[in-house]
Amino acid sequence: MILTIWRHGQAANAAVDSERELTETGMDDVGFGSDQFRQQCELRKLPLPGLIFHSRWLRTSQTADIISRHFPQAALEAAEVLIPGSGINAVNHFLENYTEAAIEHLMLVSHQPLVSALVDHYLGESGRVAPLVPGGFAVLDMDVVALGCADLLFSAQPPEYRPQA
Repeated sequence: MILTIWRHGQAANAAVDSERELTETGMDDVGFGSDQFRQQCELRKLPLPGLIFHSRWLRTSQTADIISRHFPQAALEAAEVLIPGSGINAVNHFLENYTEAAIEHLMLVSHQPLVSALVDHYLGESGRVAPLVPGGFAVLDMDVVALGCADLLFSAQPPEYRPQA
């Protein structure tokens, strides 16, 4: 299974954290990043995302919506396990439901520190991928949802979104 872990785009301040909206820069970064991501998937002959899960918080919902416009074949769904405060074990349990499914490529859109912790966990080493900045993502290849059981395919960060492997 291909797993893409994407941090929400840059967000503005708000009185309630869960209601923070993407800034114009955040929207632009995610749109450009989605184009670059699609090109890299096609270039590398990777399956396109079939499911995009996101936290129900506004900035991740907006990020996932922008990404989904580039992947109309992908179902878009909020997942409680991706809200801030969730942990690696909860996400592992959630993902185990999809490893045997016919879905070849899943995407998770969430928050720091969870997104970078997940990348480090699945790669089995800390810092191999720079901490994901707003709009950054990492693409992993994994057969088992467990510590150190993924290979890094590529990652990219705004504003350039140059793939790093």
